[in-house]
Amino acid sequence: KRDAAKPGDDIWISGELGGAALALAHMTGKAQLDEAAFSSCAARLHQPMPRVALGLALRGIAHGAIDISVGLLAYLGHILECSNTGASLFMTELPVFPAVRPFLESNLGRHCALAGGDDYELCFTAPAGRRSRVENLSARLGLPLTRIGSITDGREVILRDKNGSILNFGET
Repeated sequence: KRDAAKPGDDIWISGELGGAALALAHMTGKAQLDEAAFSSCAARLHQPMPRVALGLALRGIAHGAIDISVGLLAYLGHILECSNTGASLFMTELPVFPAVRPFLESNLGRHCALAGGDDYELCFTAPAGRRSRVENLSARLGLPLTRIGSITDGREVILRDKNGSILNFGET
């Protein structure tokens, strides 16, 4: 459900973010990738892997879940709005596609990771007490599940850098 996130819940992401968006950035001239990097990103764009098995397995574990095919911040925003909550996220914890990592200090890289779409990963919230169940599920499915932050009482999304300082999405 989109309206079931609770303050204190962990926020999790499946797989890796930003690869498909970086392929689009390359195709529109906003980024320059070598052939190997573009090929791996283009595969994410043209052959996404929807996480249906994960979605089914999260029943009874997660409070809320959503497919983030149009970008993490947009769809996490739906969960937060419906649940009347906020979030605290650590940029350094985001599981980004390898080709995106060199761009993370730029607006382009942050956009790919936070707002880029077409990755078809899941964002979900689960009580902190269920971390071991999520980790076991990750191992059972052979799918990385990464804890990227937590649900808060506030109504905003706070991004933090590697030092814990608040980071504005538009900062370079």
